[in-house]
Amino acid sequence: MAVMWQCQEVIPTAAPAGAVRQGSLRELNLALVLGRIAAAPRPPSRAALAAETGLTRATVSAVVEDLVAGRLVTEAEPQPRSGAGRPARGLVLAGDGPAGLGLEVNVDYLAACVVDLAGEVRHHCVHRADLRPVSPADALGRLVRLAAEARAAAEAQGLILAGAALGVPGLVDDVGQVRLAPNLGWRDVPVPELLAAHPPLTEVIDGVPALVVDNEANLAALSELHAGAGPGSFLHISGEVGIGAGIVLDGALYRGARGWSGEIGHIPVRPDGPPCRCGGRGCLERYAGQESILAAAGLAGADLPADTAPNRLAELAGAGDATVLHALHEAGVALGVTVSSVINLLDLDTVVLGGGYAPLEPWLRPPMLAEIDRRVLTAAWSPVTVRPAVLGATAAAVGAAGSVVRRIIARPVAWLARL
Repeated sequence: MAVMWQCQEVIPTAAPAGAVRQGSLRELNLALVLGRIAAAPRPPSRAALAAETGLTRATVSAVVEDLVAGRLVTEAEPQPRSGAGRPARGLVLAGDGPAGLGLEVNVDYLAACVVDLAGEVRHHCVHRADLRPVSPADALGRLVRLAAEARAAAEAQGLILAGAALGVPGLVDDVGQVRLAPNLGWRDVPVPELLAAHPPLTEVIDGVPALVVDNEANLAALSELHAGAGPGSFLHISGEVGIGAGIVLDGALYRGARGWSGEIGHIPVRPDGPPCRCGGRGCLERYAGQESILAAAGLAGADLPADTAPNRLAELAGAGDATVLHALHEAGVALGVTVSSVINLLDLDTVVLGGGYAPLEPWLRPPMLAEIDRRVLTAAWSPVTVRPAVLGATAAAVGAAGSVVRRIIARPVAWLARL
């Protein structure tokens, strides 16, 4: 599965004469050239990069040599040309150098994913298990084993893991501690410390001193942004046992004052509704979470693995099962009620249904749009689009791995310094 990363280039303001050290200038040039190669719709030549960046051809050639030596860039096969002269070789991101390791802990599964610098998913593995009865330490111990398998798969393909990121379904503070993950029953869990208790971990992530921990819905939204959603604004909803959202405004993830934005699953649909695991009542998860939909569809006791439940619901809905259709309609209504408030507040024009919602979008979208048309003040002259996610259930793990890759593209000098 190829994912095209879209890199947003930041051009520094001009510094006073003599203020930029030679090392800083090299760092800026490396990032500028690599960013242009990553964002180019077709492989650019050295001459084209010089023209686009304003750098001299000699400087571009020197920078490209460093990037090629660091296994960040490689030459593409030249395109045939009809005129005289030797065709120029274009440059592309290397697919055999550094890669990112993405990890995910969710209520009923663990996942590990490897993404190379070119955005290609090179390994993806999911372990299905209900993790609610399992302690955080045990759950993370299982995750380490998946990470070790992912590293072995990466090395077998000639890749080097440059870092790792982990997505969890809860509130994560700025030091990686999970303050609250209500559907897992986690509270104040020091994830980096628990992972460091496993000796193989430093080997798994190739000596990277810190593992980045983030909310899985945020990572899924970032994955959607860089997989082709474009630099606009949208709400990405991840529908699993729990419901999380990532908010993208003008091409950037909105995290809020403490990084805890997007907990859409705990917005009340009915304040006097059934109790929720978070301690509130009538939360969206109680009406549109995966387990709630299965119960309403009469499938609560069915022996359905978590990964097949959405597809089974889609199969039954496609066959016209009245009970399943009603369950999906009611879930769509609840989603529409909640999403309307978010749209009225943030003036968004797109809602992306990810995770388990992606295969159910044909049945969730009509009742959602009906509620949006009824409740959003601007809907009459500014319609809202509801669509399925590009990556679906793999988005969080792919987004975690992609965040590692994007850090390399944004600052290649740090990777080159490790060689």
